[in-house]
Parts: sequence; structure tokens; C-alpha cells
Amino acid sequence: MRKQIILPIITLLFAMTACNKNVQDRTADLPALNPTNQDLNAGSWKLILLSRTDSFAVPTPVATTSPLYVADLNEIKGYQNRMTSDLQGKIKYWSAGGVLRWNEILRELMAKYNLPPYQNPDGTYPIPNAANPFASTVFPFSNPPYAGRAYAYISAAQYDALVACWRYKNQYKRPAPYLVDSTVKALGARSTLPSYPSEGAVLAGVMAEMMQLFFPGEVSTIQQKLAEHELSLIASGAATRSDITAGETLGRQIAEVFIARGRGDNAGKAVGTQTDWTALVTTAQGKGQTPWYSLETPARPPMLPLFSKVKGFLCDSAAIVSLRPGPPPSTSSDQMKQETLDAYNTIKNPSREQMRIVQFWADGVGTYTPPGHWNAIACEDYVPKNYSEVRWARNLALLNMAEMDAGISCWDIKYFYFNPRPTQMDSRIKTLTGIPNFPSYVSGHSMFSAAAATVLGHILPERADAYNAMAQEAANSRVYGGIHYQVDCTVGLTVGKNVGNYAVNRAKTDGAE
Repeated sequence: MRKQIILPIITLLFAMTACNKNVQDRTADLPALNPTNQDLNAGSWKLILLSRTDSFAVPTPVATTSPLYVADLNEIKGYQNRMTSDLQGKIKYWSAGGVLRWNEILRELMAKYNLPPYQNPDGTYPIPNAANPFASTVFPFSNPPYAGRAYAYISAAQYDALVACWRYKNQYKRPAPYLVDSTVKALGARSTLPSYPSEGAVLAGVMAEMMQLFFPGEVSTIQQKLAEHELSLIASGAATRSDITAGETLGRQIAEVFIARGRGDNAGKAVGTQTDWTALVTTAQGKGQTPWYSLETPARPPMLPLFSKVKGFLCDSAAIVSLRPGPPPSTSSDQMKQETLDAYNTIKNPSREQMRIVQFWADGVGTYTPPGHWNAIACEDYVPKNYSEVRWARNLALLNMAEMDAGISCWDIKYFYFNPRPTQMDSRIKTLTGIPNFPSYVSGHSMFSAAAATVLGHILPERADAYNAMAQEAANSRVYGGIHYQVDCTVGLTVGKNVGNYAVNRAKTDGAE
């Protein structure tokens, strides 16, 4: 049975890998980021976790006439006088935008670690352990809830750090090196934005620290990316060594605030225990319902059944309960029989277009997950807008906080009702992709997609209809694939939109509009 599940996943993995590569190819040769608006007032925008933009002091920079600053300029000139093609490539790559590039790197890591652990010889399954990330199996398993949480924390930390960065830029107003010394070339975009502290180094500092929480096995990789990013900033003439040092330090300090929150947000308890898993079954049976069970052999424990207890960014625990919809049809009802029959009739003779939609939105094993798919869509649409780095961070933070909270709400609903999948109710249903190892009602794809479409439609209202159409197609893909009943997706779209509106309400009051 396990082979029957894995083979279609491998097929879809190939399809989605191609899709992911196409998105990255379209951003490979971007010009240097040249914002149409530097958002000089961003230092006053509403913060997420920090209480004040000056929570961490940034020291006064030395004068541009000082020997120390002259030494910094000479370092830049040294790199520019000995420019190599490799360094030119790094400058071109990072000049497209730090938020964009770090988001791409993050998505690649999500795909790398989105691999469910294989069973032990005794039929049990290992649980990835953050305290021992290199053990078998390696940590993490970047499933959709984990990914949504990681995207949210990292995007939110980047945003708060850049808002603080803009505050200090406006305070110190130290110009970019190429504006101080005409012999320094601007090899990226020219800008009047003050260079101290460096916004690129702030981003690098945030990522260097946050990766220890989410991908502890990739710290050395991230340190290498940090070094490349910061070198590109210096060699391009965008920042001096002291701009970099101040920025990286600020980014690391602010990241620690988010790391401290992450260590106490209950995510470490989301796996639950055998007692928790058994209670879910007995509760459903006590209601007279057929409970969900794993269709894998050997049976795999349910994925993150206590994820509903994780502390979100937009919705508190009371809001998560209030978002919970009414129940799905009773498993013994005629309506459920009809929903199951409809699922069978949809899957037994799929059209080529339906199969294309299933594959495009599968976002399963080895991909950057549904939240990552929406990050890719957002980034591609943000590029032509020429946003400042701080607005890039703000717009991705709004998206990803909604994605995280959509995951929390969805998992609350799934394990509150513990509803079986169509394949469990009718063995004739053969899915076009792997069967997710968690309850059916409501659809995660539908919730993630509706939340994302709602946020992106607010940020880019001219694209709102297109985003809603994408969300509907993503929801349809789960019905076409035989993974969900129609009711799972219809209700999921509604609840996902409600979650997205929490982010929209924040956007209206954060000072950026």
C-alpha cells in the first residue's frame, strides 16, 4: 500500500519541481532593485513584536571624513579594482533585492526538508527532533503548518528589523559610499536612501539567527549566503563595512525577540502523544461518527494534531475558536453518501485539464508547500512594482502571518471534527496524488489559498479577481484529485478568507497605506 501512495507523489514531485524552477528562472536575471518610493516614513510604521523602533540602540556612525570611514572606502575600491566575474554575478544576484532573494532561499530549504520520515523496522515512525537535528530522522519535516509558521516568523522578523533600520537611517542620514566619494562606483542601483545601517545586512543578520530555530542543520549554509550578500553590498558600493556591521548586529538582535517567542508558542507540543491520538478517535466515536484513520501501512500518527494550540500572529486562541465552522455532514448521513459518490464520480474519469490543475497545485512532498507556492506567486507579482525593501518585507509579512494563522485555524477544524477522507469512505476512490495523513474537513489548500488571495488582493487590488480565481482553482484541485469532498473546499475557502481579513485589517492600520 505504501508503494501505491508514494508513486503518484513522485510523479507530482517532478511536476512541481519543474513549476518551482520556472518561477526561479523568471527571477534569475532581474535588474537591480530601484524603488519608485523609498518609504522614508517607514520608521514610524506599526511594529509586530517590538515595542519600539529603538529597542536596540545603533551607535552613532563615524564622520565620513574620519580615517575609519576612509579605510572603509578603500576596502570598496579594492574590491572594485580587482573585480571578478564571480563577484559581478553575486552583485547582480543580490542587487535584485534582499527580501526577494532570502525568500527564494527559504523556499528552497522548505522543499529540501519537506520529506515525511520513513518508518522504523518495528513499524513505528521517528519524530524529527529540534534538540538533535542531525539524528535520524533529520529535523525538520517541513509540512504545510510548519512551513506556514516559518515563513511567518521570518517575514515578520525581517519587517520589524527593517522598520527599525529605517528609523536609524533617518536619524543618522549617512549617505551611500558612492555619494561620498565619486571614485566609488555604484554597481547596483543608485539611491538617495541613507546607507547606515545597511538594510541588506539587517536582512542577513535576521536570517542568520532565525535559521537556528527553523533549520538548525543549515546554519553554515546560511552563514555562507550572509557572507555573499554582505560582500556584494560592499563591492557594489552600496554600503561600507561599518554600515554592514551595524545592520547585521541590529538584525540579529531583533531576530532574537522572534526566536524567544517561537520557542514558547507551543509548536514543540503540536505532535501530541499516543494518548492524544487515541482521545481523538474515541471522541469522534462518542459522537456516533466514523473517525479518520491513517491509510498508510503501517499506520502513521496524525500530522500535528495539537497545532491548533500554537500561538499565531493575527488570531488569538479565542479568534481561532470563533473561526471554527459548523460540522461536516454526519458520516452516516445521506448527504455524506452523496458527497462521497460525487467524489468518486469526479475522480473516476478525470480530464487532462483537471489533471493539470491537480499537478500544478499539488505542493506535496519535496515542494515548498502551499504557503510557499503563494509566496512564489506574490514575489513574482511584487517584482515589477519596484517596492522598497521595507515594503517588500511588510507585504510578505502580511501574507505569511495570514498563512500561519490559516494553518492554525485549519488544523483546529480538522482535529475538532476528525472527519474521514473520501478514500476511507469508498475504497473505489483512487487519488491522483498522495493521501495526506490528517483529517479531511476542511481543506488546507483551500484555506491557505483563500487567506493568501484575500491579502494579495488587498495589496494589489487590480489582481484581486485573478487571485480569487487561483484560490478557487487550488480548492478545485483537491476535489479533482480525489483528496477532498466538495464541502471541505467550499467551507475552507470561506474560513480562509476570514483569516485573510485579519491581515487586511492590520494592513489598513499599520501606517504603510
